[in-house]
Amino acid sequence: MDVDRARDVVIAAAVAGVVSGAPSTLHALLTRRSPIEATLAAGTVLLPGESRPVPLALAAIPVHAALSLGWAGVLGAVLPARRTSWAGAAAGAVAGLAIAALDLGVAGRRYPRIRALPQAPQVADHVAYGLVVGWVLAGRRARRRAA
Repeated sequence: MDVDRARDVVIAAAVAGVVSGAPSTLHALLTRRSPIEATLAAGTVLLPGESRPVPLALAAIPVHAALSLGWAGVLGAVLPARRTSWAGAAAGAVAGLAIAALDLGVAGRRYPRIRALPQAPQVADHVAYGLVVGWVLAGRRARRRAA
């Protein structure tokens, strides 16, 4: 992977990693659930026997960063170049559904706290993640082509 493509992946992962939790956070607030429960659940990937919030929240940071960067790398490699950011976003959103199936349907089953999360908001987070990654990658690639 060349430097520009690697930079694109890192930027897309960072942006998507920050904003993609909005659907589940909003759902949690509207349903009066804990808005950090998904974060704590992610922490159980590294600390499966832990129940204290601070260690779980701290463990969630590298888990979320690794997943965000890893999936952005996959999307950067497999999503075709798009003429517009919106086309990239649409392709990314579809990819986000596939990622949700793997993350939640396959890997998430192994972790009771992840399995206990309301699934629709988690799927929405994954779709938002893919949408943002696709949008950022397409936009950055289009700007480079235009230069």
